Amino acid sequence: MDTFLTEKHRIVRSSVRAFAQREIMPISREIDEDRRFPWEVIEKMGKLGYLGIQAPRELGGAGMDAVSYIIIIEEISRAAAAIGLCASVHNSVALYPILAFGNALQHDKFVPDLAKGKKIGAFCLTEPNAGSDASAIEATAIKDGDHYIVNANKVFVTNGGVADICVMFVRTDPAAGPRGISVIVAEKGTPGFVVGEKENLSGMRANPVCSIRLSDCKIPAENLLAKEGMGLKIGLAALDTGRIGIASQAVGIAQAALLDGIKYAKERIQFKVPIARHQSIQNMIADMATQVESARLMVYRAALLKDQKKPFSKEAAMAKLMASETASRVADMAVQIHGGYGYSKAYGVERYYRDARITRIYEGTSEVHRMVIARNILD
Repeated sequence: MDTFLTEKHRIVRSSVRAFAQREIMPISREIDEDRRFPWEVIEKMGKLGYLGIQAPRELGGAGMDAVSYIIIIEEISRAAAAIGLCASVHNSVALYPILAFGNALQHDKFVPDLAKGKKIGAFCLTEPNAGSDASAIEATAIKDGDHYIVNANKVFVTNGGVADICVMFVRTDPAAGPRGISVIVAEKGTPGFVVGEKENLSGMRANPVCSIRLSDCKIPAENLLAKEGMGLKIGLAALDTGRIGIASQAVGIAQAALLDGIKYAKERIQFKVPIARHQSIQNMIADMATQVESARLMVYRAALLKDQKKPFSKEAAMAKLMASETASRVADMAVQIHGGYGYSKAYGVERYYRDARITRIYEGTSEVHRMVIARNILD
C-alpha cells in the first residue's frame, strides 16, 4: 500500500497510528463496555487537527486532503470504531456541508469551533418514517420574519448526545415535495432543542447515538445553508463524502480483525501445532487479507478522485459497499479462528463483529448503494 502513498501521507499514517495505539487502544474495551464517550481523547484529537481534517487552515482546520482523511479515520477506527465514527461523521456530514454550501458568515460562525473540536457536529436526517427515503422527512421549518420555527424529531443521530451544532434537514415548503427540503444549522442550547436518551446499541457503544427533538425551536434565518429547496443536493454531496469516511472506518475494523486473527492463529496450539499451520485457517487468513486490501484500494480510489475534483459518487458507493461487507466477513472469520474465545468479550474480535455490522446500514444501506452503483452504470 505504501506504493500509493506520498511521503506526506506516510507521515500522517505513522503519526495517527502512534496516537491511536497510545491514547485509544488502552481504553477501547472499557469505553465499549461502559458506553462512555471519551472526551479526554476527543480533546486531544481536536488539538491534532483530526476533527478539522479538510477544513482550511485559516478557519482553524488542518487543511489536509481526502486521502489523509481516510488514513486518519482508518487508523482511529482500527483502535476503536466508535471514535472513528465520531470523527468521520463530524468531518464529513457535519463540517463538510457547512464548508461546501455555507457563506462567509456561516464559515466564521461555525467552522473554527468545529475544526478545533471545541464543538461537535451531527447530521440530522433520519426520522421514524424517513431513512433510506430521505424525501419522506416530516420535520418542518416555517419562516417567521428573520427566523424559522422548526419542529423535528430526528432519530439515530450519531454524536447526538454530545453534538453542539446539528445539520438539520427540514421542509421549508411542504407542498413542494423533495424540492421543498432545506438544511438549517441548529445549535444546542436553543430553547426547544431537546436531546433524547442514548440508544443502547449492539456496537459503536462509545458513541452517544440518540434522538434530537426540536419543538417550536426559533432558529435564525441566517443559519439556512445555501437557499431553500437545496436540501437533497446538500445531503447527497455530504453523503458521498461521508461514505468514503465510513468505508475507511470499515477497513479499520477489518484490519484490526485480521491482525487479531493472525496473532491468535500463531499462538493457539491444537493437534500439537499452532492452528496457523492448518490449511483451513490459512485459507481464511488468505481470504481476509485479500478482501481487506481490495476494500482499502477501492476507498483510496474514491478519495483520490475527490482530491482530483472529479465525480466520485459511484466510486464512493462501491467503496462503502465493498468495505462494509468486507468488515462483516472478516470479523466473522476472525471470530471463527478464535473459536469459543471469539464469542467472549475477553477478546477484541467480539467487538469488531458487533461494530462491523452497522457499517452496512448507516450512511446508506448496502441495498441503497447497489441502487446508486447500478443507476450510475445504466444511465
